[in-house]
Amino acid sequence: MLWVKAFHIIFMVTWFAGLFYLPRLFVYHAQATDAASIDRFKIMERKLFYGIMTPGAVLTVVCGIWLWLGYGFSGGWLHLKLAVVALTIAYHYWCWKILVDFKVDRNAQSHVWYRWFNEVPVLFLLVTVILVVVKPF
Repeated sequence: MLWVKAFHIIFMVTWFAGLFYLPRLFVYHAQATDAASIDRFKIMERKLFYGIMTPGAVLTVVCGIWLWLGYGFSGGWLHLKLAVVALTIAYHYWCWKILVDFKVDRNAQSHVWYRWFNEVPVLFLLVTVILVVVKPF
């Protein structure tokens, strides 16, 4: 089980690296005005989302379910952690929707909005790590 836990953490780090970087790319993409930069951001966003973020998310969830089945479901902290995981998955989906909007040149947000959007996964990570390490309830 320790191997599964190690891979769960590794994949979670990979997933969150993408969750931190993709919205930052959205900031720069929203500011871009020349066609070459816009095309470059589309490629970078697509490769990050499909090549790193989504596999990291799927493997994090798979390892998490494996751990859950191995260790069982106990403690209120785990209920809250699973709720935060659900919110993180929803955020991941929202990133995909934005990615599609940028792909078809349909962005409706400013770079300032994306700067705020970029801070959301920080909160998810803080709450998740505190819940897992401290287990406050």
